[in-house]
Amino acid sequence: MANVCLVTGGAGFIGSHLCLRLFDQGDHVLCLDNFFTGRIENFNSRYRELVTSGRFEIIRHDVIEPILLEVDRIYHLACPASPVHYQVNPVKTIKTNVLGTYHMLGLAKRVGARILLASTSEVYGDPQVHPQHEGYWGHVNPNGIRSCYDEGKRVAETLACDYHRQHKVQIRIARIFNTYGPHMAMDDGRVVSNFICQALRDEPITVYGQGEQTRSFCYVSDLVDGLCRLMDSDYVEPVNLGNDSEITILQLVETIGRILGRPLRLERKPLPADDPARRRPDLTRARTILGYEPRVSLEEGLRHTIAYFKAVLGDSVSASHPQAVVV
Repeated sequence: MANVCLVTGGAGFIGSHLCLRLFDQGDHVLCLDNFFTGRIENFNSRYRELVTSGRFEIIRHDVIEPILLEVDRIYHLACPASPVHYQVNPVKTIKTNVLGTYHMLGLAKRVGARILLASTSEVYGDPQVHPQHEGYWGHVNPNGIRSCYDEGKRVAETLACDYHRQHKVQIRIARIFNTYGPHMAMDDGRVVSNFICQALRDEPITVYGQGEQTRSFCYVSDLVDGLCRLMDSDYVEPVNLGNDSEITILQLVETIGRILGRPLRLERKPLPADDPARRRPDLTRARTILGYEPRVSLEEGLRHTIAYFKAVLGDSVSASHPQAVVV
């Protein structure tokens, strides 16, 4: 049976892919976004199909203000997710995480909707447990430059759990680890988009510290599959979603260079404050409860992502490739 699904942050990177997935499975989709980081261009390839279907609507709205809609399911993704964007206005980031989640939980309570909160691996901070499992409470700086996002998401989880305990709201909590793919913004400061765009422009690759810090990168279609599986489940505790294949930042540079068929230059800079040294999800809960399994390899996902950025950059991609230091 088709559902009426509200996706907050629906024009963003992950949100736009989720909207298309829900639309393709026959649901009526309400895409809500204030377009701070979301882009209507993320729907360009299918815009006519979407708007003429009668099953897709775009609503310009900021979740820090209440809204009343009749929906069956709420996927609450609204909030800038990269440090470059969420540090522009940290107070607004906190308000989005706290007030936005409060309003969406209130809406879910009012109309009897099921709500999925897009939380983050940042709730683990700079973890002292590796890999990170859902029972780990984290190692988070409560007053650093990343705290507006990290602590904001931790409070959002608290709100969701209290609405479930006090008001019986049907919640789902997804702790999302590093995700990449088409529709990423070029200026979002995330390592995959940074490296690809710098490589395509023949610019040196900015590596912070020694590049030995690790990450686990999940292709966006795998992440969206996990979100849909979690929403369809009966599980109300937090669930890690991502890919548990762990690589160093330097290995990511090497992989991009190998796909492009040329060596890449490095420019080293100091590590940003509170940047986690290691990040890898324990996916035991997702595999056991959801039957979740990331399927897209890093190299395959990077090829799709590089093709996307080549199309976006167009003529700004230089045809010349100067000699560089192999890393």
